[in-house]
Amino acid sequence: MHHATSPAIAPEPAPARVTSHSWRVIAAASIGNALEWFDLVVYGFFAVTIATLFFPAESDTVSLLMTLGTFGVSFFMRPLGAVVLGVYADKAGRKAALTLSILLMMVGTLMIAVMPTYASIGVLAPVGIVIARMIQGFSAGGEFGSATAFLAEHGASRRGFFSSWQASSQGLTTVLAACFGAFLTSALTPEQMLDWGWRIPFFFGLLIGPVAFYIRRNIDETPEFLATETSQRPLSDTFSNQPERLLLAIGAVVVGTVASYLILYMPTYAVKQLGIPPSAAFAATIATGVVQMIGAPIFGHWSDRVGRTGIMLGAALLFLVLAYPAYALLAAYPTFGMMIGVQLCIGAIISAYFGVLPALLTELFPTATRTTGMSLGYNIAATLFGGFAPFIVTGLISVTGNPLAPSFYLSAAAAISVATLLLIRQLGLR
Repeated sequence: MHHATSPAIAPEPAPARVTSHSWRVIAAASIGNALEWFDLVVYGFFAVTIATLFFPAESDTVSLLMTLGTFGVSFFMRPLGAVVLGVYADKAGRKAALTLSILLMMVGTLMIAVMPTYASIGVLAPVGIVIARMIQGFSAGGEFGSATAFLAEHGASRRGFFSSWQASSQGLTTVLAACFGAFLTSALTPEQMLDWGWRIPFFFGLLIGPVAFYIRRNIDETPEFLATETSQRPLSDTFSNQPERLLLAIGAVVVGTVASYLILYMPTYAVKQLGIPPSAAFAATIATGVVQMIGAPIFGHWSDRVGRTGIMLGAALLFLVLAYPAYALLAAYPTFGMMIGVQLCIGAIISAYFGVLPALLTELFPTATRTTGMSLGYNIAATLFGGFAPFIVTGLISVTGNPLAPSFYLSAAAAISVATLLLIRQLGLR
């Protein structure tokens, strides 16, 4: 039996071009991944509306905190999903895990789309939403590792470029969800949004879900996985043979996940703290998604030539230095134009960091335990630091009365990741 104790494999020199088959692989993985994350993040974009319908309270702040807390509760399921689906991917293959994860996401999304509100069924409504979010969290727990391993192993000689489409497809997710938010909040009255408009994005995810499922069922397994003797104990191998790599993966993910979920929280922040109209807040968020969608593959390609940690260190340091000034500018000049400018800058930095991060993670773990290791590292960080980011910063703002509280949280996350990346470089892992 093979037990994964070998060091991570360094990428080979990049080939001159990407073949038509490679583009089919990228498209298949990216479309499914974008739809998977769309179903997850659209909940966060419509947090204010969902708070009113499913978590009524005497205080709007309490109601919103309950909704954002439910968003975070789904992250408790992500480490479990990372273990179950990550181990499944390392035993049965990346393709099998990707197919299962999207089926589970569709179940959770269907529950939210058709769930009666608190006014109709009382306490069963928020309970149902919590269960649906837990199913979605379990699904997402295995999605990142499986999709990243699938992309990286289909392009082993260009891991940076191939795996960057994981981040690019999440940028597409931001664009899709924000477009729905901008259109619905401008085209519908507040009453229509509360009545039925908020359900439209969830039904959209359900309509496209079968397409993504079909695509994933008809893609080839990765050559690298097929050529590797699988481990029968990928979970225990990861914890016993690669604990330091797991800790490094967690530390590297921290600022990426915090920045991503603060972007998801931005429409709520803009409406509640800056007084910007919802349609304008969503429109500004689209800018971040577009920049990430385009920029991530560029930085991923660049990392194949110059290395991973240098690019990521630069991006993390920018988050550390610019977080406070960015939020201070928004608070001083709460205009649509300023929000667009800040979102574009954040989108560019996220592109540099998140566009390279998947390749770094794949190279921290050997093939036999790669999906388990990446899934655990990513989802532990996402659970501890990212999933509750909207809840934490909303609570900080409420307690301190300081609208700049999100910048403190982002700066702390950046400091953790900077220290981790410096250690990775010192150890010579990449």
